Amino acid sequence: MAKGEDTPVTQAVRTLRAGKADFSVHLYEYIERGGTQHSAASLSVDEHTVIKTIVLEDETKAAFICLQHGDREVSTKSLARIRGCKTVSPCAPETSLRHTGYLVGGTSPFGTRKPLTVYLERSICELPRIYINGGKRGFLVGINPQVLITLLAPILVEANA
Repeated sequence: MAKGEDTPVTQAVRTLRAGKADFSVHLYEYIERGGTQHSAASLSVDEHTVIKTIVLEDETKAAFICLQHGDREVSTKSLARIRGCKTVSPCAPETSLRHTGYLVGGTSPFGTRKPLTVYLERSICELPRIYINGGKRGFLVGINPQVLITLLAPILVEANA
């Protein structure tokens, strides 16, 4: 479990620590719209192992999270079909902040303000280690994907575009 002065104390970190999750801390210089490509390059890791947290909503404005490989796009059509609704679209940044408590670019699936259903791209579970936002721009945590299963109880999906 990561501890120390260099670890930002975010709600995500508190949640990981409370769940006794083993994680590593990875800070990098945040660049607006740099995305997973920039964070992967900054950490010298494969972009496929950097997992993006996307806050979406359906036509009833019910919000949820989808976790996807950094080098892949989410199929909103697949997610709509999986959810049994007509449409799915990304939340506006202010809506995402209201649901999660995190700024876009610093959204973590851990420790969200409101409990949200999490959809996890199934192939993420096959990776030995992933890097996911730790609740602050320019801050990723390295974890075993099993931590996602244990702490988030996600619905496993195939939602590649």
